[in-house]
Amino acid sequence: MKLVTYRSSSKVTIGTVVGDLVLDLNAAFKAHLGGSFKGKMGEHLDMLGLLDLGSAGISEAKKAVKAAEGSKYLTPLKEVKLMAPIPRPRKNIVCLGLNYAEHVKEGSKSGAEPKLPAVPIYFTKPPTAVTGPLDDIIYPRVTEKLDYEAELAFVIGKKGKNIPEEKVYDHIVGYMAFNDVSARDLQAKHQQWYRGKSIDTFAPMGPWIVTKEEIEDPQNLELWCKVNGVQRQHAKTSDMIFNIKKIVATLSAGITLEVGDIFATGTPSGVGSSNPLGFLKPGDVVEVGVEKIGSIINKVIAEK
Repeated sequence: MKLVTYRSSSKVTIGTVVGDLVLDLNAAFKAHLGGSFKGKMGEHLDMLGLLDLGSAGISEAKKAVKAAEGSKYLTPLKEVKLMAPIPRPRKNIVCLGLNYAEHVKEGSKSGAEPKLPAVPIYFTKPPTAVTGPLDDIIYPRVTEKLDYEAELAFVIGKKGKNIPEEKVYDHIVGYMAFNDVSARDLQAKHQQWYRGKSIDTFAPMGPWIVTKEEIEDPQNLELWCKVNGVQRQHAKTSDMIFNIKKIVATLSAGITLEVGDIFATGTPSGVGSSNPLGFLKPGDVVEVGVEKIGSIINKVIAEK
């Protein structure tokens, strides 16, 4: 399933993509599902509310799709505005730094063979950085070196702590494309990543959450970034230094992961700071895509 948050007219709701249509899940739940489930869901679910229902919520969503075929609750996808699947996460987004060997090498200033990290390197981006799959990226006045980073993201669907590697996928509900937008000069000035990666609109994501049963092997997906139609990044998720199992198992040791937590798994080589084509500028259109998931496409707009 492709789970979306979208705006139709003045209403924001959740849905699932059915071909070139989107099904209003809240309306379909109320019309087609039994009272016991409707009692659990309350009046109106957002994406976090749906995920809080666990596997039962996903199962009922699938039933709603079947029951609502040809119904009035289907709208052409082109007529709605897609929002970030989780517009306001409850917690900071967990990100991985230096998780592709070629990206580590391109960032080395010494010219010597760089040392790859021995353990996953984590940092976070705040919920206020989140923006939608087709929304503008605001080029803020505080930076002159705006950069892109194509990444695969995943969403936690089951609470857990001290999760062993062999159980990690049991705790994941699905996957998204993610752009870890970065202000390189702020990163250098403050000598850490948070300040330069946490600005409003610096976390475009989506276009939907593709549920895990649709992705046979998340460690074997193509990943790319294009700027104005020109390819800047291209890799496979198999190139990660630390795979998804290691990322989750390591961080969950002593730390509780909760439903709706978002992880971004790091970027491959080809970022603007190391690319002859350089940094982003106002007017650029950035596409980040992941095989079997889709693309997010964001225009860069100067801050007013």
